[in-house]
Amino acid sequence: QVQLVESGGGLVQGGGSLRLSCAASGGPFSRYVMGWFRQAPGKEREFVAAVAWSAVSTYYADSVKGRFTISRDNAKNTLYLQMNSLKSEDTAVYYCAARNSAVVLTTPISYDYWGQGTQVTVSS
Repeated sequence: QVQLVESGGGLVQGGGSLRLSCAASGGPFSRYVMGWFRQAPGKEREFVAAVAWSAVSTYYADSVKGRFTISRDNAKNTLYLQMNSLKSEDTAVYYCAARNSAVVLTTPISYDYWGQGTQVTVSS
C-alpha cells in the first residue's frame, strides 16, 4: 500500500511560482508511474502532468505545457511539480497519484493511489 503526502500549496499572485512536492512511502516508488491532477470547485478532476519510471518521459496537459514541469527523485521517493507563470484558472486542489504500471495514462481512474491534496490559489 502506497501512501502519498502532498505539500507546497498556498496563495500566490498571478504570474508567480510554486513548487509542489509529493512524498511517497510504503511501496516501490521507482516502479510507479506518477502523476499530478487537479480539481477546481464544481469541476471534475483533471490531468495535469505525468512522469514515467525513468523520469525521462514526461506528459502534460495542453493548459500547463510550457509553464509546469514535473520531475521525480527516485532516491528520495519524491515527486515534484514546478509551476511558473501561474494564472487564476490554475486555482484548484492538486493531487499526487501513483499508477502501478509501466504505461503512462492520463485518466484519473487509471491511478491506484492518491494523496489528500494541497490547495493552490492564484489571485488575479
